[in-house]
Amino acid sequence: MKIYEALTWASSFLKQNNRDENGGEILLRHQLKMSRAQLLSNMQEELSENHRKVFVFDVHKLVAGVPVQYILGFEEFYGRQFFVNDEVLIPRPETEELVEGVLQRIEDLFQSKESVSLVDVGTGSGAIAVSLALENSRLQVSATDIAGESLEVAKDNAHKYDAAVEFVHGDLLLPLIEQGIKVDVVVSNPPYITETEFEELSTVVKDFEPYRALVSGNSGLEFYERFMEELPQVLNERALVAFEVGLGQGEAVKELLQRTFPQADVQVINDINGKDRMVYGIIR
Repeated sequence: MKIYEALTWASSFLKQNNRDENGGEILLRHQLKMSRAQLLSNMQEELSENHRKVFVFDVHKLVAGVPVQYILGFEEFYGRQFFVNDEVLIPRPETEELVEGVLQRIEDLFQSKESVSLVDVGTGSGAIAVSLALENSRLQVSATDIAGESLEVAKDNAHKYDAAVEFVHGDLLLPLIEQGIKVDVVVSNPPYITETEFEELSTVVKDFEPYRALVSGNSGLEFYERFMEELPQVLNERALVAFEVGLGQGEAVKELLQRTFPQADVQVINDINGKDRMVYGIIR
């Protein structure tokens, strides 16, 4: 089987099964360690028998619904490759905007501080925590997650980039509360999908990404409501809270923050697609 024959077969097979036709090219480029230009210029090359078998096996995984990132073992985020597996949510481009927004607001709010303490809550793959630690050397970054399996992935990502992040096993902010720790910044991309929305998700997401990282009860707001009980116990007097939120949740989360911190300046920010995606609370 030549490269062009493998790609033609994969594209047709994926299309017949209502999967992304580009998945075959992504897999083959990774397997052959070729750029797109290299792959296109070698279309007449024969695949080895081993490469053919692996490719066919992986394409069948795609058809079964396994996300291509889990097959590859990584996803791109903020200019870096992060390890992922089915114990962690696959990082999304929208979350890169959350990271950018946090970095900008830290510069504005903490100009005179030599060191800024930050916790990433529900860190998953560690993409947010590791990116923030690498982008701003003033940050003292810690990260929590209730799932030990997720923390192992996050630790691998921190080790890969030699990022100074302290990982703590625990539920939301409870590890900090129990130790009496205060921080300047709390950032989180918590579960925010409702039970009803979960049932309507693509099987690629619903059947393979971790339920615990996606669903937040009947309202989708349960984790934000819990944050409102815990945030006052961990934030310093001058602080930043940054949340990713689900579509249509911006105003509700803004109201929760304003009720908890009446003096806070709370903003709902749309993502690049014009959807309410980030909520920032600045507490002075």
